[in-house]
Amino acid sequence: MRRLLVSAAAAVAATAATVLLLTGAPVAAADDLPPVAVEDFTYPDADRIYAEHGIRLTTGDGNILLAECGPTGLIEVWARDRDYPVCFSVKGSSGRLALELPKVYGIKGNAYKIVADLTVDGTETSYDVTPNTWTPVGETTDPEARDHMLVELRATK
Repeated sequence: MRRLLVSAAAAVAATAATVLLLTGAPVAAADDLPPVAVEDFTYPDADRIYAEHGIRLTTGDGNILLAECGPTGLIEVWARDRDYPVCFSVKGSSGRLALELPKVYGIKGNAYKIVADLTVDGTETSYDVTPNTWTPVGETTDPEARDHMLVELRATK
């Protein structure tokens, strides 16, 4: 009985293959297949954000996002050449965002443990941002330095 079922299944498969070949059913060529999606972690709309706001957002894991300031629970970044903060929201248990924001002097943390990396006169320095309060960074901690650029934010719960 088992041999009969196996033979019947093989016959059905062979018949189906023959019908497809004879009827000219389309077969996808390798060139017709859509491209494989590869995540490069580039920040969406980065060029537009840079043109409109002067903030270069380069890469990240998608868990730290530029946000409109106002709601509580955001990271607030203050820079000397702005009259308003630049705010970021954090989603999930951790996040990472690489960016370029010059002349940063203070960061207000949220409930996450935030580490901010700045280049100060070309040397990278890391700052632990105190949760839910202001932390002096960059120019505030090193007034003799001329160039302070926020280059990365990392967040963990």
